[in-house]
Amino acid sequence: MADQAVVRRIALALPEVEESAEHFAFSVRGKGFAWVWLERPAPKQPRVPQPSVLAVRVASEEEKQALVAADPEKFFTEPHYNGFPAVLVRLANVDEQELTELLTDAWRCRAPKRLVKESGY
Repeated sequence: MADQAVVRRIALALPEVEESAEHFAFSVRGKGFAWVWLERPAPKQPRVPQPSVLAVRVASEEEKQALVAADPEKFFTEPHYNGFPAVLVRLANVDEQELTELLTDAWRCRAPKRLVKESGY
Protein backbone atom coordinates (compact mmCIF):
# COMPACT_ATOMS: atom_id res chain seq x y z
CA MET A 1 0.00 0.00 0.00
CA ALA A 2 1.40 3.39 -1.02
CA ASP A 3 0.71 6.94 0.09
CA GLN A 4 1.97 10.43 -0.76
CA ALA A 5 5.10 9.99 1.36
CA VAL A 6 6.06 6.92 -0.68
CA VAL A 7 5.28 8.75 -3.93
CA ARG A 8 7.48 11.66 -2.86
CA ARG A 9 10.39 9.40 -1.90
CA ILE A 10 10.26 7.46 -5.19
CA ALA A 11 9.73 10.49 -7.42
CA LEU A 12 12.46 12.62 -5.85
CA ALA A 13 14.96 9.77 -6.22
CA LEU A 14 14.70 10.09 -10.02
CA PRO A 15 17.19 12.39 -11.78
CA GLU A 16 16.40 16.11 -11.94
CA VAL A 17 12.91 15.77 -10.45
CA GLU A 18 11.32 18.75 -8.77
CA GLU A 19 8.25 18.86 -6.55
CA SER A 20 5.82 21.70 -7.12
CA ALA A 21 5.69 24.27 -4.34
CA GLU A 22 2.02 24.92 -5.10
CA HIS A 23 0.53 21.43 -5.01
CA PHE A 24 1.48 17.75 -4.87
CA ALA A 25 3.05 17.28 -8.31
CA PHE A 26 6.38 16.20 -9.79
CA SER A 27 8.16 17.22 -12.96
CA VAL A 28 11.43 16.75 -14.78
CA ARG A 29 12.78 19.86 -16.49
CA GLY A 30 9.37 21.51 -16.23
CA LYS A 31 7.39 18.59 -17.66
CA GLY A 32 4.91 17.03 -15.25
CA PHE A 33 4.78 13.28 -14.86
CA ALA A 34 2.77 12.71 -11.65
CA TRP A 35 0.31 14.85 -9.69
CA VAL A 36 -2.51 14.60 -7.18
CA TRP A 37 -5.90 13.99 -8.76
CA LEU A 38 -8.19 16.98 -8.64
CA GLU A 39 -11.61 15.40 -8.25
CA ARG A 40 -14.80 17.23 -9.16
CA PRO A 41 -17.19 16.02 -6.41
CA ALA A 42 -20.28 17.50 -8.10
CA PRO A 43 -21.01 19.07 -11.50
CA LYS A 44 -20.07 22.75 -11.74
CA GLN A 45 -18.24 22.58 -8.41
CA PRO A 46 -14.52 23.30 -8.09
CA ARG A 47 -12.08 20.43 -8.26
CA VAL A 48 -10.51 19.39 -4.96
CA PRO A 49 -7.30 17.45 -4.33
CA GLN A 50 -7.87 13.76 -3.62
CA PRO A 51 -4.65 12.66 -1.88
CA SER A 52 -5.44 8.96 -2.16
CA VAL A 53 -5.29 9.11 -5.98
CA LEU A 54 -2.32 9.99 -8.16
CA ALA A 55 -2.47 10.93 -11.83
CA VAL A 56 0.51 9.38 -13.63
CA ARG A 57 1.67 10.08 -17.15
CA VAL A 58 1.80 7.05 -19.48
CA ALA A 59 3.23 6.60 -22.97
CA SER A 60 -0.12 6.57 -24.78
CA GLU A 61 -3.88 6.45 -24.51
CA GLU A 62 -3.62 2.76 -25.44
CA GLU A 63 -1.34 2.07 -22.48
CA LYS A 64 -3.77 3.89 -20.18
CA GLN A 65 -6.70 1.82 -21.43
CA ALA A 66 -4.70 -1.39 -21.04
CA LEU A 67 -3.89 -0.58 -17.40
CA VAL A 68 -7.53 0.26 -16.63
CA ALA A 69 -8.74 -2.92 -18.32
CA ALA A 70 -6.13 -5.09 -16.57
CA ASP A 71 -6.92 -3.93 -13.03
CA PRO A 72 -9.77 -1.44 -12.49
CA GLU A 73 -9.30 -1.72 -8.72
CA LYS A 74 -5.92 0.00 -9.10
CA PHE A 75 -6.35 2.11 -12.22
CA PHE A 76 -9.16 4.26 -13.58
CA THR A 77 -9.84 7.34 -15.63
CA GLU A 78 -12.49 10.03 -15.91
CA PRO A 79 -13.87 12.13 -18.78
CA HIS A 80 -11.46 14.98 -17.97
CA TYR A 81 -8.59 12.66 -19.02
CA ASN A 82 -10.20 11.39 -22.25
CA GLY A 83 -7.56 11.43 -24.97
CA PHE A 84 -4.82 12.41 -22.51
CA PRO A 85 -1.98 9.98 -21.73
CA ALA A 86 -2.39 9.76 -17.95
CA VAL A 87 -3.98 7.16 -15.72
CA LEU A 88 -5.43 7.62 -12.24
CA VAL A 89 -3.93 5.33 -9.60
CA ARG A 90 -5.56 4.38 -6.30
CA LEU A 91 -2.51 4.51 -4.04
CA ALA A 92 -3.95 2.16 -1.43
CA ASN A 93 -4.18 -0.57 -4.08
CA VAL A 94 -0.60 -0.49 -5.39
CA ASP A 95 2.55 -1.67 -3.69
CA GLU A 96 5.83 0.19 -3.64
CA GLN A 97 7.42 -1.92 -6.37
CA GLU A 98 4.54 -1.31 -8.80
CA LEU A 99 4.48 2.39 -7.93
CA THR A 100 8.22 2.64 -8.56
CA GLU A 101 7.72 1.09 -11.99
CA LEU A 102 4.82 3.44 -12.81
CA LEU A 103 6.69 6.56 -11.72
CA THR A 104 9.91 5.55 -13.47
CA ASP A 105 8.01 4.90 -16.71
CA ALA A 106 6.20 8.24 -16.32
CA TRP A 107 9.52 10.01 -15.74
CA ARG A 108 10.93 8.36 -18.91
CA CYS A 109 7.94 9.68 -20.89
CA ARG A 110 8.77 13.26 -19.93
CA ALA A 111 12.54 13.37 -19.42
CA PRO A 112 14.82 14.34 -22.31
CA LYS A 113 16.13 11.26 -24.12
CA ARG A 114 19.70 12.24 -23.32
CA LEU A 115 18.96 12.38 -19.58
CA VAL A 116 17.26 8.98 -19.72
CA LYS A 117 20.26 7.50 -21.50
CA GLU A 118 22.83 9.16 -19.22
CA SER A 119 21.01 8.17 -16.04
CA GLY A 120 20.51 4.53 -17.00
CA TYR A 121 16.80 4.64 -16.29
